[in-house]
Amino acid sequence: MRLLSRRQAISLLMAFGFEVFIMDNVVLSQASHRDADALSQAGVIYVATVRKDGSQSKAAPVWFITPSDGLILIQTATTTWKAKRIRRGSPVIVWIGSRGGPAFIGKAEITSDQAVINRIVEDYPKKYLLARFGFHKPGQEMFREGRIVAIKITPVRDLPDGIVSAPGTQAPELGDAGVSRTSSSAR
Repeated sequence: MRLLSRRQAISLLMAFGFEVFIMDNVVLSQASHRDADALSQAGVIYVATVRKDGSQSKAAPVWFITPSDGLILIQTATTTWKAKRIRRGSPVIVWIGSRGGPAFIGKAEITSDQAVINRIVEDYPKKYLLARFGFHKPGQEMFREGRIVAIKITPVRDLPDGIVSAPGTQAPELGDAGVSRTSSSAR
């Protein structure tokens, strides 16, 4: 069996209407069908970052929203290890719904894009009852004052079922995800 080159595989996927993004020599895409289904039902995701020594941090539960573009948007305090590691380029390991739920590796980016911030401020209270009552509700002033940051997570590749959060162990490589993380824009 002959394998397709990376270029051939990406061209083929694009010809069939799949969305594929290439950034820093890594193929990025929207959440897989497995993950999109799990995200639609989950109240939280668990996010771990990669420490300088290559080990994974403890997975912290995080509120999130998933706009129609397939990205995952979160916010966190500027002073958290999560924000510090993402700022230096750490990939993220995301478990959906529980520390043993479906998991993927993603590329995370702190953004000051006002559209992303507006989306977080507007959509968190729609999804989370506590935010409607003012608890843990991100506000424009919190972003302006630099107390919290907005983070965009782009799924890169699924991890096998059964992978659980294991702080201190070697983190999976972001690596070249090939074409394993594509999803149809027609969904």
